[in-house]
Amino acid sequence: MKKQFTEQQLTSIVEEAMVYMCACPAQVAEELRRLRDLYAYQVNCESTPNTDPEVHRIIARAAVEAHAIMEACMDEILTLEGWDRETLVMPEGLRKIRDDLINE
Repeated sequence: MKKQFTEQQLTSIVEEAMVYMCACPAQVAEELRRLRDLYAYQVNCESTPNTDPEVHRIIARAAVEAHAIMEACMDEILTLEGWDRETLVMPEGLRKIRDDLINE
């Protein structure tokens, strides 16, 4: 499975998003993690006795396809929102929106 974002980067996105109460990027990061887990589980199941390996290959292939779509989604939203791609810090403008909501 090809990965554009490392586990550490996904963790950074989740942590940053949660601190600033912006759950959408965190939800995408969590989906990527779940898809990776699903894929790993299916690859492991392919060799399980008394199961049809084709079933697990089909699910693994779907997980890879869904993962590619969600990574492209993550890339697009990080760009659109202006996240720092080196540090994965949320842009100041989104932090200000959160701060303004809290201080109302």
